[in-house]
Amino acid sequence: MDDDELIARLAGGDENALRELFGRHAPWLAARLRAALPARDVEDVLQETFLAVWRSAPDYRPQGSPGGWLWVIARRQAAGWLRRHGHDASPVDTAGLDDTALDGALAAAGRAAARDPVEAVMARTDLAAALAVLGPQGSPEREVWRLLYVEDRPVAQVARALGVPQGTVKSRAHRVRRLMRTALAGRAAQEEGL
Repeated sequence: MDDDELIARLAGGDENALRELFGRHAPWLAARLRAALPARDVEDVLQETFLAVWRSAPDYRPQGSPGGWLWVIARRQAAGWLRRHGHDASPVDTAGLDDTALDGALAAAGRAAARDPVEAVMARTDLAAALAVLGPQGSPEREVWRLLYVEDRPVAQVARALGVPQGTVKSRAHRVRRLMRTALAGRAAQEEGL
């Protein structure tokens, strides 16, 4: 049964559908939430997220991806948590960032923003430079980066999603790491030269 069908069942009050959605999506949602929240609070926000999913299921429209819908709800719950606990709900400057880049920016700069605003700006700048070398959104390397490193999916699942062999995913992942490492090293060298 696919996620759209599970959400439809959930809208009808099926608790088993909620359990199934949780089992499928909680690991990658938690991984993303850990980038912006203290580890001790991730489980609470994740529970709030799935409570909101339960409440929102009747309003779900299957035009987009179910994972995207879940992530929007999780981000809202995380922002609410940050507000309730006295943190800036938007520690990352979102101007010019698509959703994938925003998620990566949270991963790269979420904790730095709480420590030092200068570090946060540098992390966002580094992330933008590293993402630029991967090509436009939807390019093979950028999709591998998003699925493997942002969504924390296993290689086999990424291969199925992209319709390529696992070896292709692994070689693209190697290329992604090399490109990003080179881009970040170049930025570090520029900063040292200033």
